[in-house]
Amino acid sequence: MSTAPHRIDTHHHIFPPKYRAALETRSIPDAGGVAIPAWSPASALGIMDRNGIATAITSVAAPGVHFGDDAAARDLARLSNEYSADLMRDHPDRFGGFAVLPLPDVDGALAEIEYALDTLRMDGVVLLASIGKRYLGDPAFDAVFAELDRRKAVIFIHPTVPVTSQALELAMPGALIEFVFDTTRAVANLIYSGTLERHRDMKLILSHAGGTVPFLAERLALGGVYPALQEKAPQGAIAYLKRLYYDTALSANPYALQSLRELVDPSHILFGSDTPFAPEALVAASVQGLERYPGFDPATRMRVERDNALALFPRLRRAREEGHRPRRLGEAG
Repeated sequence: MSTAPHRIDTHHHIFPPKYRAALETRSIPDAGGVAIPAWSPASALGIMDRNGIATAITSVAAPGVHFGDDAAARDLARLSNEYSADLMRDHPDRFGGFAVLPLPDVDGALAEIEYALDTLRMDGVVLLASIGKRYLGDPAFDAVFAELDRRKAVIFIHPTVPVTSQALELAMPGALIEFVFDTTRAVANLIYSGTLERHRDMKLILSHAGGTVPFLAERLALGGVYPALQEKAPQGAIAYLKRLYYDTALSANPYALQSLRELVDPSHILFGSDTPFAPEALVAASVQGLERYPGFDPATRMRVERDNALALFPRLRRAREEGHRPRRLGEAG
């Protein structure tokens, strides 16, 4: 497929060389049972060009950067974020970046938020839905959410296989099924811990159309029948769910999109490719899935593929307003 690049991909993973080396040193060959894929800036730009993707907001997500040692996690987060910032500097019209944080080390995470957003000028942060035995919304992470809310930051939430599921003997990689439930648990915990009620200025993007959130929205809302939970989420679960953003990674099909469209306004849906865990054939299928989905007219589809991200990321919007056109691989600057 070859088309003029206009899409903004909010779900694009990178593997900086030092991060890949750190995984190899720790004998971590996969994320959720899916082998760590090959990746390079050149290969990424080629996939982007062939699939009409103007800009990718990159992330180092599962399996994360914390493997039991706070100091090592801080170093690995810093190296990964500086690599991402270098990509942004070298290709300002093609790459953005979410900063990875060394959670559960809260002090290290707060320091990295300051460095990544103030010094490196990254576009937001990426958080794993679960960290060890804790989920987002756990009181242990309150200081992190308070700081991100103060900054009105964009937060990309990506699942992993939680500790409680790692011993399951299923006939499939954990990423296939556990990832979507990991996201759902995190969202429920963010609602009923009161985190989303206390922090209203941060903007959260959920991977994979929210996991199972759209389909289970009404069930999640049943938590409001319990007085203690209703007190933490006085607006009702549906109101909080409508505030969140949802990407289309591995979800650009009628089953997922129809459920998602029943829950949220199209202004809260963003294009996502899941490159490079998703091979290029799946990226192309995602593009085609959006093009063929009858629930989006051309104007709405453009909002999903580009305009909603421009509204969410001021840096990209300013670049567009200044007339910067995304350059294809090999095109002179």
